[in-house]
Amino acid sequence: MSRPTKARVRQSFERAASTYDSAASVQRQICDQLGGLLGDQPPSVTRLLDAGCGTGYALDRLATHFPDAHVVALDFSGAMLRRIGTACCRVAGDLEHLPLADASIDFYWSSLAVQWCDLVKTLAEARRVLRIGGQLALASLGPATFHELRTAFADIDNHQHTLNFHTPEEIAQIASTAGLLAVNVQKGTEIAHYADFKTLLKAVKAIGANQLGSGRRTSLMSRTDFQRAEKAIEALRTPAGLPLTYDVTYLIARK
Repeated sequence: MSRPTKARVRQSFERAASTYDSAASVQRQICDQLGGLLGDQPPSVTRLLDAGCGTGYALDRLATHFPDAHVVALDFSGAMLRRIGTACCRVAGDLEHLPLADASIDFYWSSLAVQWCDLVKTLAEARRVLRIGGQLALASLGPATFHELRTAFADIDNHQHTLNFHTPEEIAQIASTAGLLAVNVQKGTEIAHYADFKTLLKAVKAIGANQLGSGRRTSLMSRTDFQRAEKAIEALRTPAGLPLTYDVTYLIARK
């Protein structure tokens, strides 16, 4: 599965840090949906990890849900970490190589971060740092994410315009293989709407989601190609505007 390099991902989110909060309404909705799946948690959560915390939107919810927990906020981007306003332990780190001790976390939370990672390595690391009985809750993106962009560029070129994301079945299998138990996968869909194509593309860039793997376009698009893509996506317009779909997979599990 093609992924952008870690250097490109970090660079993208470093640049997006100042615009992320103003553009991340769908990301917040997905985070809220994941929070709604928590249910009643045991009172023994003394240390929790927000893996890929971004600017820290989930931290207040997590602190309210687990008032006695020591919160570790970890992200690949230092610029994102610097924008966190909630009191927490901030750690710059890689979800595939967590700078945490074995069995040091009671609760592992991650909303819309693992899709940038090797999921096999990421979930193996999640299991490593979880204590016995520790729980995991994460949200990732599924294959139908940004399908509108694939439609827009289908007849323009053969470049990659969206990432290939794991199916819910693949995520469940990877979690089970990693040794996680009581694996429960749920699906959801969130759709953002934009006034025009340029605004849609600008929003994708503002949240740092514009990095692709090796098949990406490396040259500027011609005006003619842009207009053709714009015409193709306009065929998808709804009364609310041009749609952009987030196909979401929610995973709940424990060690």
